Amino acid sequence: MVEKIQLDIASLRREYTQGGLRRKDLTDQPLVLFERWLKQASEAKLVDPTAMCVASVDSDGQPYQRIVLLKHYDKNGLIFYTNLSSRKAQHIAHNNKVSLLFPWYQLERQVCFLGEAEKLRPLEVIKYFHSRPKDSQIAAWVSQQSAKISARSLLENKFFDLKQKFKNGEIPLPSFWGGYRVRFNSVEFWQGGTKRLHDRFLYQWQHDHWQIDRLAP
Repeated sequence: MVEKIQLDIASLRREYTQGGLRRKDLTDQPLVLFERWLKQASEAKLVDPTAMCVASVDSDGQPYQRIVLLKHYDKNGLIFYTNLSSRKAQHIAHNNKVSLLFPWYQLERQVCFLGEAEKLRPLEVIKYFHSRPKDSQIAAWVSQQSAKISARSLLENKFFDLKQKFKNGEIPLPSFWGGYRVRFNSVEFWQGGTKRLHDRFLYQWQHDHWQIDRLAP
């Protein structure tokens, strides 16, 4: 008989007490504030401070989300890498509008970017690929991401075989592996507040400047 576990999730709540976000704290450019918050997340020793949830939409309008790691950012966009035959890559080929969410729970913060994803140039991908640990390079060859497999042992055996094959030489870039730059036009900063009066500020690109508005929580 399966034991029934009852959990009153509706009562699971806490106060957000780490401070608010005021207009005086904002910067003219959203990337400057993002960099400040990312640095603070790293200094606070959060687990995977560069982890972001990438949301995409399939051809039927069904949204999907998954966690990937941010690998670079600048005024031109935010960069992540993936298998080009993956579900997210297929979605982007159909509809390149995506959102990126950084959930820094311990700091009671979230940052959400909206924008359009574009494939990176091969030279950018090659440079990053060869900077990865060798095992990570091999793993890129092993996994046909999102494909159905019958057992984990298939992955492990293929990894071992490729590790032997490439043990004495450079690992070539797989043709099915690459990256995306998300050129953003909207960034929202969320800071938890007491009594559920959270602080939200939205940056939106307006022709030649960033329009900043406070949003109700």
